[in-house]
Parts: sequence; C-alpha cells; structure tokens
Amino acid sequence: MNKVSAGAAEAVADIPDGASLAVGGFGLSGVPAVLIRALHAQGATGLKVVSNNCGVDGRGLGVLLAAGRIARVTGSYVGENKEFARQYLSGELEVELVPQGTLAERLRAGGAGIPAFYTPAGVGTQVERGGLPWRYAADGSVVVASPPKESRDFDGRTHILEHGITTDFALVRAWRGDRHGNLVFRKAAANFNPLAAMVGRITVAEVEELVEPGEMRPDEVHLPGIFVQRVVALTAEEAADKPVERLSISASPTRGTVRT
Repeated sequence: MNKVSAGAAEAVADIPDGASLAVGGFGLSGVPAVLIRALHAQGATGLKVVSNNCGVDGRGLGVLLAAGRIARVTGSYVGENKEFARQYLSGELEVELVPQGTLAERLRAGGAGIPAFYTPAGVGTQVERGGLPWRYAADGSVVVASPPKESRDFDGRTHILEHGITTDFALVRAWRGDRHGNLVFRKAAANFNPLAAMVGRITVAEVEELVEPGEMRPDEVHLPGIFVQRVVALTAEEAADKPVERLSISASPTRGTVRT
C-alpha cells in the first residue's frame, strides 16, 4: 500500500514512446509541472496528450510541446501557447478540440467505466457534422478531419454521442496526499485533476504535502487512492513554484493599485 516513489524521475521512468497521457491543470493552475519536467528529461516522444489546454510557452505541457515530444492533443483550449498554434497550423501536431464541458464528462465517464454518453453540446455544428481539422498539411490543406457523430433525439431534443476517455498514464498535482494515494486538491487547482486521475491505467500524483494514512479524515478526501498508483512528494521549493499565467493590475478607487 505504500505508493510513494523515490522521486519524479522514477515515477515516470516507464512511460514509453507513443503513450497516451491525461494531464491535470487549467492554464497554469494545478499543473503537475515537476512530473512534466521529469518526463521531458526521460525522453519519451510521440505522446498522445489529453488535457484542458497544452500549457503556455515554456511552462507546463509547453515544455514537452516545444521539444517536439507531443504528437496529438485532445483538449478544449489553445490558450496563450504560440508554439501550440504554430505546430497545429503547420501540420506538425494533431489536435482534437472538444467543448470544455464535454471533455470533462468524457474523462469522468472513462474513469467511471462508462463507454459513451449523449449530450446536446455541439448539436448543429461541425462537432456533430464532422469536418473539424484535426491535422493540417504543410500547405494548409486538411489531412485529417473529425468524423460525423451519431445523433439521437431525447424528449424532442437532439443529442450527439460522445465516447469516454481512458489513457495509459495520468499525471496530476494535489495539495495533500498520503502513502495510500488518497488526494486532496486545493481550490481552483482541483480543475481537471480529479478527472484526469480517474482515467489513467497508471496514475502518478505529485503532492505538495505528504501525510500519513489517517491524518486526513475520510470526508476530506477528494479522490480515493484506488485511482492512484504512484505518489511523488514535492520539496518545499517545488510546492511553492506556482506561476501566474497572466498578472493584471488595476486601479481601485479605495485601495489604490491591486493585483488580480
């Protein structure tokens, strides 16, 4: 039951080329940055990543992207990553864009053992009809496009069929965790982390604080350890490394300059 790895390098050492990988995080909040850097150092390539977004230039999954290690991305947001856009438009990267709520439910369904479900999201658009460009050629033509989706009416409303997602591995970040793999996520850093953790056949969690079993009350646990196979305890410095994706400064009429 002791799932604690000696370090991040050991925890990701067996991720092979071409592996599918679910990764938690939203922007730069709750991103398993230490595990991503360890995977970059490990050298796996041709990775098929499922994540809300692909980090930003030089941070998060952007580290793997810039090194040419990612072959395919399933996500819902391109975001601020210029390299992501460049690789996609030049035909170096295959991208499946999914409505954000649908992506969350595809992950939840996969983790719960549900193979597929119907949703009204995307009805009447290219999400339903197909034809969304997944991969471009260097000349800008579409090489791979999304297929049309099966549709069915429920109570007079059309829904389309979406499939649950499972992956070979998952990388997530939690606020607290114990040796059994039980995890607690803090505030906005929860985002896609619990869902990503559920879908990996082997899930690796980096935790800011490692505690002993029993120190967390059962009702505090957000994700039970049955979904987690490996735990990596972060150093104080690693745990404190939480960059802000975009810092904005505005003037307050009562308090002067404030940061949000």
